[in-house]
Amino acid sequence: MDLRKLKTLIDLVSESEISELEITEAEGKVRIVKGGTQQQVVYTTQATAPAAAAATMAAPAPAAAVEAAPAAPTGHQVKSPMVGTFYGASSPGAAPFVAVGDTVKKGQTVCIIEAMKLLNEIEADADGVIKQILVENGQPVEFGQPLFVIG
Repeated sequence: MDLRKLKTLIDLVSESEISELEITEAEGKVRIVKGGTQQQVVYTTQATAPAAAAATMAAPAPAAAVEAAPAAPTGHQVKSPMVGTFYGASSPGAAPFVAVGDTVKKGQTVCIIEAMKLLNEIEADADGVIKQILVENGQPVEFGQPLFVIG
């Protein structure tokens, strides 16, 4: 994403009533979060060198803090097969299907994704140990978005 487009998005968020904006494009993902008088911009891409350059260039925006993208998790990623809402447990207050450190088998249910009022059980597609849970309960997810890292 070019610097002018990023600056325009930052300005739009700061001038509007919205508190958060997330855009995913082929080059990467931009998330702008406004909290009080500060904004936080996180830019993630496939290529690490251009991402660092773009993130550094975005720093002069007024009251904007730019974070470097976190290192890509290592291990097998369980990805979302659909767009929907992620749920880590079968119901509110119930124990989660899996937690970090749990051993899972291929075919074991690891979460639920709600799409169009249907609850879809998502299964592990590999054996291993849950190393990371990459999304929060109730968070919207995109098709192909990594949900878990299995090591």
